[in-house]
Amino acid sequence: MSLRLARPVLALMLAAFAMPVLAQDTPQGEDAGAYLAARVAATESDYREAATWYDRLLLSAPNDPALLDGAVLSNMGLGDIPKAAALSDRLVKTGGNSQIAWIALIADKAQRQDYKGILADQKAGRSAGKLVDGLVSAWSALGNGDMTDALAAFDALAKTQGLEAFGLYHKALALASAGDFEGADAILSGANAGPIALMRRGVIAHAQVLSQLERNADALAVLDRNFSTEADPQIDALRSRLKAGEVLAFDTVTNARDGIAEVFFTLAAALRGEADDGYTLVYTRVTGYLRPDHSEALLLSAGLLESLGQPALAGETYALIPADSPAYHVAEIGRAETLLAQEKPDAAIEVLQALARSHANLVTVQTALGDTLRRQERFADAIPAYDAAIKLVGTPERRHWGLFYARGICHERIGQFKEFEADLRKSLELEPDQPQVLNYLGYSFVDRGENLDEAMKMIKTAVRKQPDAGYIIDSLAWAYFRLGKYEEAVEPMEKASLLEPVDPIVTDHLGDVYWAVGRQREARFQWHRALSFDPEEKDAIRIRAKLEKGLDAVLAEEGAKPLTDTADGN
Repeated sequence: MSLRLARPVLALMLAAFAMPVLAQDTPQGEDAGAYLAARVAATESDYREAATWYDRLLLSAPNDPALLDGAVLSNMGLGDIPKAAALSDRLVKTGGNSQIAWIALIADKAQRQDYKGILADQKAGRSAGKLVDGLVSAWSALGNGDMTDALAAFDALAKTQGLEAFGLYHKALALASAGDFEGADAILSGANAGPIALMRRGVIAHAQVLSQLERNADALAVLDRNFSTEADPQIDALRSRLKAGEVLAFDTVTNARDGIAEVFFTLAAALRGEADDGYTLVYTRVTGYLRPDHSEALLLSAGLLESLGQPALAGETYALIPADSPAYHVAEIGRAETLLAQEKPDAAIEVLQALARSHANLVTVQTALGDTLRRQERFADAIPAYDAAIKLVGTPERRHWGLFYARGICHERIGQFKEFEADLRKSLELEPDQPQVLNYLGYSFVDRGENLDEAMKMIKTAVRKQPDAGYIIDSLAWAYFRLGKYEEAVEPMEKASLLEPVDPIVTDHLGDVYWAVGRQREARFQWHRALSFDPEEKDAIRIRAKLEKGLDAVLAEEGAKPLTDTADGN
């Protein structure tokens, strides 16, 4: 049993959320432009811009339900729950009926620990969806001190098809928050109603429950079953404390407000990838408001904002995670990605360099720095970061093939071919027949005229593994070309061009192949096309020279063998 929403339940939740609020009047004149701007910004998930425009519109139409509904959603996307709640209160008073407004009001009342108010709203018919209503009412009952009603509400959900895991999981958290660790363990271990597939927080909660029961060995076993041995600050700290005999506090949920926060996070995790990211963001924003220390919710909010094309807001959200959080390194890596998305590579690299100093023992941190430097073509600078990551790995495993591949690329790009070959052969030792590695190494051998028989075998294996990868088929065709087998190069090169129709390198290669087989007019056409695809300047200069003088003349100027003399190259 896993924490995923059954399709019918998901459909109902989405239908309720998407229910529109009708405008009383369409804005006219100057306000029509503002209304259009607000709608466009909302469509593009530009929550800050949309909120600004809705504020302007509400000055002249303070009680328009459509404007209020749009303003609520925009402010929820921004994470400004208090303002969204105030707007929701106005929307309710106008007679508007919006699920997003009820969610904002639940968050506001939960923050003020007004559990009676939440229950009263539910009795008045205000609904945020069946599952949200059921879980929130259960935690609200607990907040009112009525454990009997709370457990009955959790049990009702646990008996509802498609919602069983949600009811059981939250019941376990409620029991643990009240000190009934035996009851919580019976649920989390699967003894009561079968196993529940837990998220990261659920596994940690179970470990805390077991530690409270003085079963640290069992708690360690739970962590070991669910997490790898690779460095993970939070899990490493838990393991160390358990091994030292320390009793872990149960802090996953400590009160009803925490429980309601966990409701929205649980549902957000279940909705991720199933619902629109903007819808899921509403849930994570509520969690972050009720639990500012909920790093998982903040990370998920930031990731959703990235997916929605809002890197600046995502970066601000990542920055909310403090430096002493176990998730800080994850947040900083994410923040660096948002800076790259905003075309601020130097700032991104500064973030990662600082992180590599403060969290030098984490493979993921050193790898992220190396990857970013490599993407910015700072190949020599990237190598020390990959060196550090590989050193931290110790004995490499299969999953580490990419580290050697990435470092090898850097060596190749700065002319260190011996180190390049060693890294790519190590990568293939860890992951035999990996097509990207085979292609890169084989192509490099062909380009340098080395190990040609082995190179052809590598490239052909790569093509067999990924027959629809244009860049790999280009390597095969180019290998034939470099070996003087021009006619054999035509078919794969044409196929590569079809698969990579706007790639300047592939198109340039197609022109060279056509020239080599005497199809000079078609060759010039392809070179013109290659120039239109914005090749690197050094490549563009060479292409222009071929258009002016022909490939034979360019090869002669470069001191290369004439085309007709390369047939004996193997």
